[in-house]
Amino acid sequence: MNKTTLQIRKLCLASMLMAVGWLLPLVTGQIPEIGNMLCPMHIPVFLAGFILGPGYAAMIGFLLPLTRFFIFGMPILYPTGIGMMFELLTYGFVSGILYSLFRRLRMSNILNVYCSLLLAMLVGRGVWGITRTLCGLFPNNTFTWKLFLSGAFITVWPGIILQFTLIPAILLGLKRAHLLEPYIDISLKEENRHICKN
Repeated sequence: MNKTTLQIRKLCLASMLMAVGWLLPLVTGQIPEIGNMLCPMHIPVFLAGFILGPGYAAMIGFLLPLTRFFIFGMPILYPTGIGMMFELLTYGFVSGILYSLFRRLRMSNILNVYCSLLLAMLVGRGVWGITRTLCGLFPNNTFTWKLFLSGAFITVWPGIILQFTLIPAILLGLKRAHLLEPYIDISLKEENRHICKN
């Protein structure tokens, strides 16, 4: 498989994950309280980070809240949507970078997924807090530590548990079904062959 074919496959999967990100929040019935708890848009972004890498995942994460606002009117673009755009961008980029790094360090796959997921969540929530704080510099958008802790950890704990349960399970299922192989970078395949030979 050449690099052009690989890129086409990645673009197709990126489009599918973007569509999943548009549709998953509909499962919550567009009820903001449930959506805020389950964080359904986070799931396809993390999956993109692990499968497609940091570049595609960052793009999906940034565009997902923005395009969803224009299609469905949710999330409200300012300040919620802007905060989510940078938060999801960070989730996708950091999870993709860490997963690739830990894989090169030969960390076990399941441990790699959980460590990458945890660190990406922490960094992404930090970026979300910074973004919302900057939005709070404008009138009527004050953002406090209490709101940060509530929005980043307390309110969303069901979503965190869901992500830690669902994402590794999906990745494991895809790997066992050999459905991840078409999206593995050619350079990584060659590197793995070299390691096996040695």
